[in-house]
Amino acid sequence: MNPGGDEFIGEPVFPAPGAFDTEGPSRGEPALPRRFTWRGRGYRVVALLGAWKSDGPGRGGLRRYLRRHWFRVLTEPPAVMTLYFDRQARHRKRPKARWWLYTRAPAPDPPT
Repeated sequence: MNPGGDEFIGEPVFPAPGAFDTEGPSRGEPALPRRFTWRGRGYRVVALLGAWKSDGPGRGGLRRYLRRHWFRVLTEPPAVMTLYFDRQARHRKRPKARWWLYTRAPAPDPPT
């Protein structure tokens, strides 16, 4: 773990069928899964803590290309996770593997 408490993961997550936020696509963003599986365990998104985008050079380096949509979420079982959606699949053999868990941290203790 790093000093900030986030542990780098870098592994795919598997959204549950039909468990997507319907507001994302209306804004031109991917639909955030409300439930997903990671390492065989199910997680439910309780709250969206933040969202942003990252880009990079397009072909020929002339234009910028939107590469990823990032989401910082609070989950149940309790954790704070940073997920991202790859706009272009990384692996030809797994073209549907577009959701990834970037980091995970323990959920903060509830206020007393």
